[in-house]
Amino acid sequence: MTMDDAPAERVGILVPAGMLGAGFAEETVERGLTLGADVIAVDGGSTDSGPHYLGASVPKTTAAAVARDLRILLKAAARACIPLIVGSCGTSGTDSGVDWVADIVAGIQAEEHLTLNVARVYSEQDTSLLKQHLDGGRVHALPPLGELDAETLESCTHIVAMMGHEPIVAALAAGAQVVLAGRATDTAVAAAVPLMKGMPAGPTWHASKVVECGGQCTTNPRSGGVFATIDAGGFTIEPLDPAVACTPRSVAAHMLYETANPFQMREPAGTLDVHEATYRAVDERTVRVEGSRFHLADQHTVKLEGARITGYETMSFSAIRDPHILADIEAWAALLRTVLEQRVEQTLGLRADAYAFDVRLYGYNAVLEELDPAAGPPREVGVMLLVNAPDQATATAIAKIANPLMLHLPTADMEYLPSLAFATSPAETERGPAYAFVLNHVVDTHTPTDMFRLALQEAPHHG
Repeated sequence: MTMDDAPAERVGILVPAGMLGAGFAEETVERGLTLGADVIAVDGGSTDSGPHYLGASVPKTTAAAVARDLRILLKAAARACIPLIVGSCGTSGTDSGVDWVADIVAGIQAEEHLTLNVARVYSEQDTSLLKQHLDGGRVHALPPLGELDAETLESCTHIVAMMGHEPIVAALAAGAQVVLAGRATDTAVAAAVPLMKGMPAGPTWHASKVVECGGQCTTNPRSGGVFATIDAGGFTIEPLDPAVACTPRSVAAHMLYETANPFQMREPAGTLDVHEATYRAVDERTVRVEGSRFHLADQHTVKLEGARITGYETMSFSAIRDPHILADIEAWAALLRTVLEQRVEQTLGLRADAYAFDVRLYGYNAVLEELDPAAGPPREVGVMLLVNAPDQATATAIAKIANPLMLHLPTADMEYLPSLAFATSPAETERGPAYAFVLNHVVDTHTPTDMFRLALQEAPHHG
């Protein structure tokens, strides 16, 4: 299979699900092929689940779920002679995440006797090279972070750059039939083939934004995937499940998702502008979108993501049902904090600035806190203690000091010891290293591909 360099009249994008490993019905992929898919595109990662997956370079999805989805998609791509593109492999797009998915692909190819050429596009960054960009004034901060320093770069366990469509296009042009990309924008995965085939940038980037989460732009987000057809004047979109619909509202609403401005979205190459976009129902389940524009930037940039260890965590969780405590749960939590700090200093000789802990009252303001304060006393509350210390042993020791307090701490006016309830035995769970995102910066690039590395492997022909 080779990509046709001639401009196409239309390009069909099959997006089976919002994320690889999330699962989908196999028949929806078959339907996408009958609709005329030119590419199968699926996102393989996200930062939604926090910094651990980047910091530790581990996937959030299980190999069995990823393999199940990939087996269906690889067989479909081979049968239809169209490329399969996976972005942000291994959740965070680190090099080991790309290799993890590539190993799964290799196993499936051997088992199914497939012979697809596989490209790995690596996006993990070398700290020494980033320092050169920093020294050259090519690194710029995004709000709310300030200017970057070399120490922050050195503190990161892993740093990735977020690629646009160009490295994916380069992989396809080199002969790849399967592209396994490191960290990429969600939209780049779907936009690569249409742009390569000469589709206009405005409709391409807008369609790619709408399909990024699969069925989220439909009337049933659990339905799986969607199919978008891009042409010179705009794009149409419909669900892969025939029992589900796209509506003008459900399609337009996706520009509200993960964007600071619902009319604009920045990509490495420029800005999508949907101020003049129109959304029209073609039929009861298909939507036509026209009027999208894309403004090329004067300087191509890529965004950096990096995580570093902030300490080591130990967690305890107990539950309170005592109505006297729950009548003023905030006072009880404040007392717990005060007594715990006192006992840690008495027992371990540690002052409060040598460690950190958080008391979260689930069932009472634990999620939104002051944004949506509780209006009355709760019926029951789960108390989560999360301790962060420079080493695991210290974090666990502090949690153990808290153990009798989380089990029997009375309020100041109680004449008896209440009995609360731990959720687990032992009560302390060691969570290992804790990570924090510390980079929200962009780098001015010389070319759209110079911060990424391509490795193409031609598949062996199985007998």
